[in-house]
Amino acid sequence: MARSRGERRKTRYKLKKSIRERGLLPITRHVREFDMGQSVHINIEPSIHKGMPNPRFHGKTGKIVGKRGRAYIVEVTDGNARKEVISRPVHLIPQR
Repeated sequence: MARSRGERRKTRYKLKKSIRERGLLPITRHVREFDMGQSVHINIEPSIHKGMPNPRFHGKTGKIVGKRGRAYIVEVTDGNARKEVISRPVHLIPQR
């Protein structure tokens, strides 16, 4: 059988909800607003596929640098490189 090279490969446990987290999300997670320069955590919501960042950025913390449509542009450090991740607000959590 051919090897899968899709977007969700090697994410069996990373993109899996626990039994108590299943079900519909509150609407406030979809319409959350962020300010420029605000720090956010990238926490991928597996049940929402639209606007999902690459799973390698799951658990990273970045800074909002812009907005593109409904999605936000988050600047994240990946090793020594700075990368821009485009993600919808349902996959972002404000840092306290």
